Amino acid sequence: MENNSTINPQQLNDSTPQHEAWDLEIKPQAHLLDINLKDVWRYRDLLWMFVKRDFTAQYKQTILGPLWHFIQPLFTTVVYLVVFTNIAKISTDGVPPVLFYMSGITIWNYFSSCLNATSNTFVANAGIFGKVYFPRLVIPLSTVMSNIVKFGIQFLLLLAAMLWYRLSSTSLNLSQPLSTFILIPVIVLIMAGLGLGLGIIISSMTTKYRDLTVLIGFAVQLLMYATPVVYPLSTITSAKLKFWITLNPLTPLVEAFRYAMLGVGSFDYASFGYSIGFMVVTLFIGLLIFSKVEKTFMDTV
Repeated sequence: MENNSTINPQQLNDSTPQHEAWDLEIKPQAHLLDINLKDVWRYRDLLWMFVKRDFTAQYKQTILGPLWHFIQPLFTTVVYLVVFTNIAKISTDGVPPVLFYMSGITIWNYFSSCLNATSNTFVANAGIFGKVYFPRLVIPLSTVMSNIVKFGIQFLLLLAAMLWYRLSSTSLNLSQPLSTFILIPVIVLIMAGLGLGLGIIISSMTTKYRDLTVLIGFAVQLLMYATPVVYPLSTITSAKLKFWITLNPLTPLVEAFRYAMLGVGSFDYASFGYSIGFMVVTLFIGLLIFSKVEKTFMDTV
């Protein structure tokens, strides 16, 4: 039986795909410098959701919960008192050793937490990245922001220790002007930029070189001893050693934090500007590398 039906040319025209308007178009970035930060702002609700997740999930099934943020610096301070004050007899520039170590621990913990967490962004979140689209930069940004909450808790502990020493000791001199406290949010912001920039650079490299995840752990510990966290910069007598320590962009930040909080240490505009410049360059390079790797990282993770 023959099929004598004919095809109307109009039907062919109707079957051709028509141009459609889409609400969202996902496409690879055109060039290396194409960093679309507008997407991060559009997904700000997701950013806050990740901030809450990072803070609550870490201690959800623990007994003491956020109290660990108090316990950790307290125990670390006790260890530093025994090792560096009682055994090594390292000077603390006339400041009570408890306050000296707690101030260094507070600002250093924020940087190390940001760096350690963001350096594992791609590997730790490969399951999420492979299922749904959202700006990948949201994950490391949420880590930096959630660690600010932890820093705030330890900062309150430092303020409480300062108040206790001020009330219990008439010989304690904390006469630095209140205007120096304006430096604290600036220092925290620079530390956040350094932790984010270095972290996303390392994270981008760990997609191919997993050895870096092992290296970063003790590298951060070694970096702490190259930063005046447990000793004042004034105790370094060797000019060559002091030069190399001051090349560390974290050194002016730790010294400036102690200067703002306790009135000890040093604050130099040139050194502080060096830290800011280093942070800007590191963050810019990190964003470039991160935006390039995020397009192909699923093939290597």
